[in-house]
Amino acid sequence: MNIHEYQAKKLLASFNVPVSAGEPVLSLADIDKAIAALPGPVYVVKSQIHAGGRGKGKFKELAADAKGGVRVSFSAEEAKANAEEMFGKTLVTKQTGTEGKQVNRLYIEDGAEIDRELYLSILVDRETSLFSFVASTEGGMDIEAVAHDTPEKIHTIGIDPLKGITDEDVAKLNAAYELSGQAAEDGKTLFPILYKAFVESDMSLLEVNPLCVLKDGTLRVLDAKVSFDGNAMFRHPDIAELRDETEEDAKEIEASKHDLAYIALDGDIGCMVNGAGLAMATMDIIKLYGAEPANFLDVGGGATAEKVTAAFKIITSDPNVKGILVNIFGGIMRCDVIAEGVVTAVKEVGLDVPLVVRLEGTKVAEGKDIINNSGLNVIAANDLDDAAQKIVKAVKG
Repeated sequence: MNIHEYQAKKLLASFNVPVSAGEPVLSLADIDKAIAALPGPVYVVKSQIHAGGRGKGKFKELAADAKGGVRVSFSAEEAKANAEEMFGKTLVTKQTGTEGKQVNRLYIEDGAEIDRELYLSILVDRETSLFSFVASTEGGMDIEAVAHDTPEKIHTIGIDPLKGITDEDVAKLNAAYELSGQAAEDGKTLFPILYKAFVESDMSLLEVNPLCVLKDGTLRVLDAKVSFDGNAMFRHPDIAELRDETEEDAKEIEASKHDLAYIALDGDIGCMVNGAGLAMATMDIIKLYGAEPANFLDVGGGATAEKVTAAFKIITSDPNVKGILVNIFGGIMRCDVIAEGVVTAVKEVGLDVPLVVRLEGTKVAEGKDIINNSGLNVIAANDLDDAAQKIVKAVKG
């Protein structure tokens, strides 16, 4: 689960992380009040969307040479004009795709006198089974570009979760950032606090870009991107309430209500599979035969007919889907349950695109009988390779 920058900063501030004063703007009526609450005379007006690259983004409705989605304003009047121009517009960045995202929230923040910009993130390193800090002196830039062009400027410091962050770890971070004086002293306090916030809030990613050394020598978090482990949100109802569903795909929201693992993609072949590994293999083989999957969808090992019906409805609600591949290997999951769900769903929502079904495993004979006796126009497949070829052929003609 992702949250907005202003929400992330409020959460971090509760752990005593140094952040700039700022006010959210949730409607045009909030602009004057937000500006009046800040000292000025420099204000930073920031679009609040769940995507990076806001500063370099472009608004669809504005001229090509218009400023991006993050604007430094040098007076209250300029801040107000920028906020009014940005609010409600569609911002397109490298991460939004060409459709962009509508800016329904802004964050107006007090300006800062910046000396140096640094990059910091904390994430779960699956290769080492450690929490890892990723540190670079090249803050304010795309970290992917830094990794490609100057990988030696990126440092990874793994934190043993059993020990927590140690003085030695902090010293490594200070060295990676080339900090000295007051900034190094601030680092001794800040890095353990950020680690504490990451662990106690069940974050999966905490990215600060930039982490700034101000001209007075102190450290300040100037931006914050936070993602949480959705499976842990039952422990954090206060954080779960921060979810902004307008920033999410409607199909993914519906899937979460049925405990389905669903991710929308850009292709045209809908997939319904049981098991994450098999789902990935199904997507791969679709690509192998020259097509693109429209989604990742794992119905899980204990799905009911109702759950399968919901999954099928979600797939068919995607206007980009030109064909559907159901690929089930029945271990814990029974093929007859899948078949019943598919038949029920098709009868409820109709079927306007080709459907290929491959069943194997527990109760496979019963599942095939249900499909074959349903009267549906279904293309049967013997194995995954056969199924992939058939659905790609059906879609591509």
